[in-house]
Amino acid sequence: MIRAIHIDDEPHNHRSLARILAETCPQVQILGQANNAAEGRTLYLQTQPDLIFLDIEMPDQNGFQFLESITPVRAEVIFVTAYDQYALRAIKFAALDYLLKPINATEVQAAVAKVQEKLLARWGKLQLQQLLENLRNPQQQPKIALPSIERVDFVEPDQILRCQAEGPYTHVYLCDGTKLLITKTLRDFENLLTDHGFLRTHQSHLVNRKYIRSLLKKEGESLQLVDGSVIPISIRQKTEVLAALK
Repeated sequence: MIRAIHIDDEPHNHRSLARILAETCPQVQILGQANNAAEGRTLYLQTQPDLIFLDIEMPDQNGFQFLESITPVRAEVIFVTAYDQYALRAIKFAALDYLLKPINATEVQAAVAKVQEKLLARWGKLQLQQLLENLRNPQQQPKIALPSIERVDFVEPDQILRCQAEGPYTHVYLCDGTKLLITKTLRDFENLLTDHGFLRTHQSHLVNRKYIRSLLKKEGESLQLVDGSVIPISIRQKTEVLAALK
């Protein structure tokens, strides 16, 4: 998902953008809305979004002043404005995206598509940077890349509780309660994580042995993890799993 916030002093613009995104850009998740630059700064610092939909003309502080207050800006920005030709010229010159009010679905889709391309390029660079970091520090536990459709997260293996297959994708459950849908197969994760204490218990499940709480024998054997989740043990994997738990 592309995690976004919307900063605009007019409530009807919040409603309009939210409706268009829900109908045409399901990959965008609105984390919150702010009515002015001060609220927007707080929201930005709390959520650390990938994308900001930003009104230019607002009371007290305009959109450009807001950006100065959060420098360095670590999110992509789509400006939303009703007028001010000087602002539009400045935005075009900087090759930034903007929407003219009243916004329409076609323009929103096009702007989001551009942002998506930028984010994917940025996340690709981050993966390369993480690879180099792992090579420079071989004694530390390496971080692995978890690429979803719209972002890449980097975590240490010990932060992963378990993995569960869903077709060509994998649900990764982190110890802090986060759940990610990753564009890798469970087999990919098995190859990555076996040397870090992970155990394949079933065609659809891979667990971190560090977080196994108990072996349940009622109604067929299964594992209970520290978060309370119960993971099945398949007949095919039973011997290997029981041997690993001794």
